[in-house]
Amino acid sequence: MSLASLFARQGRARLRLSVLLAASLAGFAPLAAQTPQDLASRTELRPFSSLSLSDSQFLQGDSKATSVTIAGELRFPANGGAGKLPAVIVVHGSGGASATTENWARIFNRMGIASFVIDSFSGRGLTAVSTNQGAMGRFNMALDTFRAQEVLAAHPRIDPDRIAVIGFSRGGTAVLYTAMRRFQKIWSPNFKVVGTFPLYASCFDQVDEDTDVVGPIREFHGDADDYASIQQCRDYFKRMKAAGRDVAQVAFPGAHHGYDNVLGKTEPSVSTGSQSQRNCSVREEKGVLVNQQTRQEFTYKDACVTVDPHSGHDPDATAKTIAAVTGELRGLFKLP
Repeated sequence: MSLASLFARQGRARLRLSVLLAASLAGFAPLAAQTPQDLASRTELRPFSSLSLSDSQFLQGDSKATSVTIAGELRFPANGGAGKLPAVIVVHGSGGASATTENWARIFNRMGIASFVIDSFSGRGLTAVSTNQGAMGRFNMALDTFRAQEVLAAHPRIDPDRIAVIGFSRGGTAVLYTAMRRFQKIWSPNFKVVGTFPLYASCFDQVDEDTDVVGPIREFHGDADDYASIQQCRDYFKRMKAAGRDVAQVAFPGAHHGYDNVLGKTEPSVSTGSQSQRNCSVREEKGVLVNQQTRQEFTYKDACVTVDPHSGHDPDATAKTIAAVTGELRGLFKLP
């Protein structure tokens, strides 16, 4: 090979390398655009004990259930200062921890708030329950939230008087019912949060003593949601308001389930095989969740359970929810 040919070949190789490098850097552009306030100054993985129990066991206060170790990711904000920090417990939905929980954790970190994203699935050998909601009792994640609050309240960097909870879909149901004094007395007598924020939760028609709650509770829901019924939650919130509780529900016209998932498509798509109880009337009777149509204990094999609901991202509803939640937290946490 001549010297000229060798130089030409090396030149082509350098050009290919430059193109590949440019493409690689372009792929990292969103990361490079992030501000330091979006990133955690420190991350801790905190394991803690919980139980895998049936809904009836939870309702009846029966702790004779399988012990399980789960964990949460505790992220400290870059601009949090040296003192004790406020914190938000973040509770995922049926698909597990995701872009939604990650995005909210970063939002809180940007505000100078620590975030604690709990993973209720991995320790139980699950990755998702969307297509098999019966794989885990509905109230397991409420118990996980109680235990997570105990972990945070004992942490030397966290202010135990400035903890809030937020949850999404199944996680929204979990945090909603942690606000009930009845469950707090049974499962976590020292439980204390300054605010509860369920997003597109599923609500039962009635649970014993379910209007005796500690507020404020702010629920956010799309009125086009065919996964988790907004009407069932409307009815529940009307009953709580009538009882004089500090609760409010915000409905977004045209928004679907999971509307704050920034990786989701704005055109609603079918969540194939996912189970929904939106057509089921479920009430607690003597410590059991009973299907009012069959008069038997409710299960996800009941005829009222439907599949293939929709989900989709709604940028406007997302922005308004973020503004409402962060605005409320600034007041509750006494942030500048």
